[in-house]
Amino acid sequence: MRFNRLMQRFNKGEGVVNGWLSMPCGFAAEIMAHQGWDSLTIDMQHGLIGYPELVSMLTAISTTPTVPLVRVPSLEPGLIMKALDAGAYGLIAPLINDADDARALVESSRYPPMGKRSYGPHRAMLYAGADYATYANDEVLVLGMIETREGVANLDEILEVDGLDGIYIGPADLALSHGEKPGFDHGEGQLDTIIQTLIARCRQKGKVVGIHNGTPEHASSMLARGCNLVTAGSDASLLVNGSRGILKAMGLQTQNGDVY
Repeated sequence: MRFNRLMQRFNKGEGVVNGWLSMPCGFAAEIMAHQGWDSLTIDMQHGLIGYPELVSMLTAISTTPTVPLVRVPSLEPGLIMKALDAGAYGLIAPLINDADDARALVESSRYPPMGKRSYGPHRAMLYAGADYATYANDEVLVLGMIETREGVANLDEILEVDGLDGIYIGPADLALSHGEKPGFDHGEGQLDTIIQTLIARCRQKGKVVGIHNGTPEHASSMLARGCNLVTAGSDASLLVNGSRGILKAMGLQTQNGDVY
């Protein structure tokens, strides 16, 4: 089986840099993957991507060593299993608020006896190898998003769920749930304190912790503060920033339209 390079890096105590894909385009995914990202997450929650586009994007990423991850839109078991069957080597699931949510995620993501995932990894075997099902429970990365007050309050019980590799911090929704404006790179204040507490608890439990960032500078700082996986850019934001840079250099006024 193709081993999960992210798991190998985590086991060595190394951090990884993740890119984000929200555009439904296999060619864009292939271009991003060829740039050298450790992993790329295909966003099926807030991106514009459906299942047919997901398969083409996973296929495109497979032309490189970049590890393909998927953020699923919900805990709906069928969608989770289809994303894994298509070849996702890791899942990020939104709105994990308590241990029941974490167990539901694990049940859909892991084969028996650990979970209830149904067998049928047709494209996953093409990507990973014919013995995929034998090793999938060990090699597929499963992260639950902590992005609400409930998730923060219930973190310890969430981390105790067997089969959950760790968490992915969603700073924008975390800010909203605490009565602040959504954003990614929070300075000193209650949100930064909460985020550091989440990181510390995960490290104490030996769990993976990832986080979304708005800038590479902040992503680097989060690696230094203990995160294992940091998202440092997206296809859409790179288009925006690259276009703005060119237009500014040409003396043209750019339009608003921030994306992540």
